[in-house]
Amino acid sequence: MNILGTQRPLIVQKYGGATLADPQKIRAVAHRICEKSQTHHLIIAVSAMGQTTNQLIDLAQQVSNNPSRRELDMLLTTGERISMALLSMALNDLNCPAISFTGSQAGILTDDSHVNAFIQDLKPQRVEQSLREKKVAVIAGFQGVSPVTKEITTLGRGGTDTTAVAMAAYFKAERCEILKDVAGVFSADPKLVANAKPVHHLNYDQLLEMTFWGAKVLHYRSVELARNREVVLYIGPASDSLSAGTLVQKPLKGVNMFESSKPLSVNSHETVLELILEGVKPIKAMETLQWLFNEKQIAFPQILKAMPTSEGTHLLVTGPLEVMRAIEKEVGHASVKINLKRYSTVTMTSSGSTSSQLYDQLLKNLDKNQIMFHELLVSGMSVTLVIEQEHRDKVVQVIHGMM
Repeated sequence: MNILGTQRPLIVQKYGGATLADPQKIRAVAHRICEKSQTHHLIIAVSAMGQTTNQLIDLAQQVSNNPSRRELDMLLTTGERISMALLSMALNDLNCPAISFTGSQAGILTDDSHVNAFIQDLKPQRVEQSLREKKVAVIAGFQGVSPVTKEITTLGRGGTDTTAVAMAAYFKAERCEILKDVAGVFSADPKLVANAKPVHHLNYDQLLEMTFWGAKVLHYRSVELARNREVVLYIGPASDSLSAGTLVQKPLKGVNMFESSKPLSVNSHETVLELILEGVKPIKAMETLQWLFNEKQIAFPQILKAMPTSEGTHLLVTGPLEVMRAIEKEVGHASVKINLKRYSTVTMTSSGSTSSQLYDQLLKNLDKNQIMFHELLVSGMSVTLVIEQEHRDKVVQVIHGMM
């Protein structure tokens, strides 16, 4: 029984931008939702249509060399508001009662960060009331409001995933469905590896590792939240409600009871920046970057590695392309000298803990194919290569060939 106190199950669905790219696709999504609403309570979290977010960022950069993060949030949240309103219109035209809510109207309360805020609490009274009235609640993903500053905030790229998972956790939904233009999670990006295989079952730790190292199916923050709150995830195509897709949940008792260390997936960050802050310790390096990014209104990137060296502090960072470009443009304004180079990462994630045999096999394959790498990073479930960008596609294909 869910939080609404009824036997009727609740499902949260998230529709990605590609599934809402034009009016025809929005109407198709509305038909799927309408059919599902006959048997379930539904909360729908939507992304901006197609490439709207990218277009809005480009627009901001055409009028400002340094768009303020506050105004950027005001601008970017309009994309999801367009989606939610259009989808609600389409649903009501099908005689499927629906109502749309912005993040703030849906009670998504965040910290006061702009561009990369974290959800602190949920107070979704209006969403709950709409469900009691048997309406489909359509929520603009990726956004919330700070109860301290009263400002609109955004959750960072992929934030609609986090919106959906947070709602599923609060309402104790049967599951959270992440619906995209792909058939589920694959062993590699099918655009890079033609024979990539579908992965139909994953546990949270496996998917968290995959998404942290570049799998685009979900944002890693949403997977971490799902793991912490034990939200069952389904990832599948918006165009086929019968697809097997990928189911993500905690390991079932009696399944995979013993250790396993076979290759599971290959993922990649296309753009990774190596930053060497000369002559400073890590704490000073972080303070320098915080000052620079606040001064230049740049969102803080995802840190993949931080290590003191004889030269200073060595960092590997990644993030959305617009953030990477902004860092490249502005590092010369820091108070310390920062040497910068571009790389890619390619990561092989295993089904369990990494083993010496696994990366021994990896190194032999790289040597056989005459592939050089800049660094090798080993974590609990993954082996990551830092490589020259031009070799990325080949390395992905070579490593996937081991599977």
